[in-house]
Amino acid sequence: MKQIPVYLFLGFLDAGKTKFVQETMEDPRFDEHRERTLLLVLEEGEEEYDPSRFAVKKFAVETLKGEELTLAALTALRKKHKPDRVVVEYNGMLTLDKFFDAMPDGWLIAQVMTFFDATTFLSYNKNMRQLVYDKVQFADMVVFNRFREDLSQEEFHKVIRAMTRRPNIVYEYTDGKAVYDEIEDPLPFDVNADLIEIEDRDYAFFYRDLVEDPQKYAGKMVKFKGLVAVDGRMEYGTIVVGRHIMTCCEADIAYSGLVCLHASSLPLRLRDWVIVTARIDLAYHRIYGQEGPILKATSIVYADPPEQEVATFF
Repeated sequence: MKQIPVYLFLGFLDAGKTKFVQETMEDPRFDEHRERTLLLVLEEGEEEYDPSRFAVKKFAVETLKGEELTLAALTALRKKHKPDRVVVEYNGMLTLDKFFDAMPDGWLIAQVMTFFDATTFLSYNKNMRQLVYDKVQFADMVVFNRFREDLSQEEFHKVIRAMTRRPNIVYEYTDGKAVYDEIEDPLPFDVNADLIEIEDRDYAFFYRDLVEDPQKYAGKMVKFKGLVAVDGRMEYGTIVVGRHIMTCCEADIAYSGLVCLHASSLPLRLRDWVIVTARIDLAYHRIYGQEGPILKATSIVYADPPEQEVATFF
């Protein structure tokens, strides 16, 4: 089946999505290959599109309400317009899984851009953190519109980086100036130490960095406290050690563990807390279903639970 790239523009009402999409459709470079473009609008704000100004020549605009977003509806639009690409202005109050579940075969996410009104972002994040996280987790770029000189880039940067390090961040000031985020995020531990010691409060940062850049840790020694996971399907000498991590809110808590091979004689059981010292190798393991970090333990000892059993980024 023909693969159709989908460009997702996310954010809450009046965050600047419509303006950006309008300007994109007006850009002749966006029509370089004369693709048939379906502009799918899932949110109606105060600003409306002006198709008469589009540089894209072959386009169609369709509007759907949230309850109309179904696989059948999008499949019908695909048959009707036969698009080469799809541009989506998404409703900020809908979670992305609703769109992913409705995507027809062949539709592939090509780019995700998320827009926030800087003057309301911190309030949204405080009161609707799960929806904010939903709009950030897959973003390639996060744009803060209406940014002011009295606002702190560091504060906004910290919120986004607590969720993910994936997107670039841009601050669009009220005077039209655009500033790219260049704030560095030093890790809270020394990754070049002979033994990388992970404090209880830093497990979430360690796990994310290890998963995102495993080659950085290949062959290195690490020591941390974790919760044992084990069942009868695992080979003797194999356990999983990790922590529950909360990324955005209580509904988002998930166990994030690492395969650990050991020769310990301890009768390690499910939910035992241990301190493990191990070398990190990269290899295929069936628990991952792919190549991943394998802990080869040189020491495992029982430990008391940490003061905060769920690890966080904040």
